[in-house]
Amino acid sequence: MVSKSQITVDSEKIRKATRMGVPLSITTYTLPHEIELYITEILSLFLQELNQERLKDYLSYCINELTANAKKANTKRIYFAERKLDINNMHDYETGMRDFKEDTLSDIDYFLRLQREAGLYVKVIMQVKNNTIVLEIRNNSEMNKVEFKRVFDKIARSRQFATLEEAFSQVMDDSEGAGLGLVILILMLKKVGLNDDHYEVLVENGETITRITIPIDTLTQQHISELTREVVSYIDALPQFPENIARIQKLLNDPDSKLSDIAAHISNDVSLTTDLLKLVNSAAFSLAKKCTSITEAVKLVGIRGIKNLLYSIGSMNILGPSTDEQKNLWAHSYKSGFFAYNLSRNFLKNRVVTEDAYVCGLLHDLGKIVLSALYPELLEKLEAVKKTRNIPDSVFNTLLTGINHAEIGAALAEKWNFPPALVAAIRFHHLVDQSPLEYRDLTATVNLADLMIHYQEEDIEFYQIDPEMLRRFNIESETHLQKICTGFQRAFDAERSR
Repeated sequence: MVSKSQITVDSEKIRKATRMGVPLSITTYTLPHEIELYITEILSLFLQELNQERLKDYLSYCINELTANAKKANTKRIYFAERKLDINNMHDYETGMRDFKEDTLSDIDYFLRLQREAGLYVKVIMQVKNNTIVLEIRNNSEMNKVEFKRVFDKIARSRQFATLEEAFSQVMDDSEGAGLGLVILILMLKKVGLNDDHYEVLVENGETITRITIPIDTLTQQHISELTREVVSYIDALPQFPENIARIQKLLNDPDSKLSDIAAHISNDVSLTTDLLKLVNSAAFSLAKKCTSITEAVKLVGIRGIKNLLYSIGSMNILGPSTDEQKNLWAHSYKSGFFAYNLSRNFLKNRVVTEDAYVCGLLHDLGKIVLSALYPELLEKLEAVKKTRNIPDSVFNTLLTGINHAEIGAALAEKWNFPPALVAAIRFHHLVDQSPLEYRDLTATVNLADLMIHYQEEDIEFYQIDPEMLRRFNIESETHLQKICTGFQRAFDAERSR
C-alpha cells in the first residue's frame, strides 16, 4: 500500500518480484497525481525487466483509464449513499446519474474524503505468469447490472471502429466513465495485436476486477529460448557426478546391495562421511545421543535419504561456491532447504514430501547457480549467438538476470538423472499451479520456503505471497507467518552453529 508521503520506487524490489513472478500491487483511496506517476514508474521498470518496453505507452493509457473509472465507481457509491438512493434500483440509478458528475466535481475533495473514510480503494496489480503479463485494476465497489451492461455495450461498439478518429467522431458520453475512454482502450489493445478477448470484467469476493492479459511477444520468447538452448548445450558439457558418488549411486540402485556395503563405501570418503553424520545429528532426527557410526547413520537416513544427500553433495562438488555471488546463492539454498523441510514436517505432515523437501529446497535455484558459473567461453558463445540472430542486449541481459533459471536448472537436473520429483521442484518452484499434481505439495513447499526467506529479507511484502499458498499450510495472518519465520530462523542459526 502506498501513501502520499511514501512515494519512492525501490527498483531492485520491483525487479526481484518480476523475476519471481509475484504480484506488484499499489493501493490508493483517492488516486492523486503523485500516485499516477508512481504507478507509471513501476510499470516502466516492470516492462523493462521483461524486455517489453514497447507496451509502456499503451498500458499506461489503459491503467490510467481503468483506475479513473474505478475511482469514479467508488465516488458514485458515496454520492448515492449521501443522497439516500439505491444504486441497484433502476429508478434511483437514473435519478442519481442525472446530477452525479456536476455535483461531485463541484465538491470532489469532500467526496474523496468520504471515500477514504469508507475504505473504498483502487488497487493496481501487475504480474507475469508463464510468459503472460497480467494487469488488474480492482476496487471494492461491486459493479451492478446496469454498469455491466454499459461496459459490455461499449466493448461491443468498439468492434465497429478501425481507428481512433472514427471513435472520436461517433462516441460521446458525458454521463459515465465507461464511454469514449473504454472504446479507446480496446483500440489501444488492438494496436498491440490484442482484442477484447484479452480484456475481462468480473465481480469476485466484493471486488470489481478489470483484467488485461498480454502474452509476452513471441520474438522475445524465441530469443530467450535460443539463448537458453545454448546454456543447456553448455550444461551437456558439464561433468557427470564424481566417480565416488557414482559408485555409491550404483549400489543404492541395486536391490541386492547391503546397507553394510553402502556404509563401507561412504566411510572411504571423508567428505561424504562428514556430511552424512552432520545430517543424522541435525535437528531433523532429534537423536537422544550423538551418532558416530556410519552403519547406524545409513540405517537412520535410509536409501532415499542417502540418494538425496548424494544429489546435494554432487551438485556442490561441480558447482561449488567460488565467487561471492555463488556463495550468496548457496547460502540462500541452504536456508531454503531447511525451511522447506520444516514447513513440510510441521504443517503438511506428508512423509514423502518431508523426505524430499530438504534436497528440493537446497537445489531449487540450480539454474541461477549455473548462470553464475558461466565460463568466459560460454559468454563468448552467447555473445556470438546474440549478434548472429540480432538479439537485443536487453533480451540477453534478461536471460543473465535469471528469468529463465527454473528451466535451465531442470535441464541440468535431467542431465544428472535426478528423480522426477526433484526435477519438478526445480522447474515449477515459481509456477506451482502448473506442476504435476503428484508433486504439487512438494513444489508448493519449496515455493513457500523460498518466499518466506525473501519476505524475511524484505525483498517482498506479505501481500505478494499467494493466499492460496498460505491456506495450504494453515498460515492465518502476517503475524502468524512472522512467528514461523522467526522460529525457523532461530532453529537454522542453531543448526549452523553446531
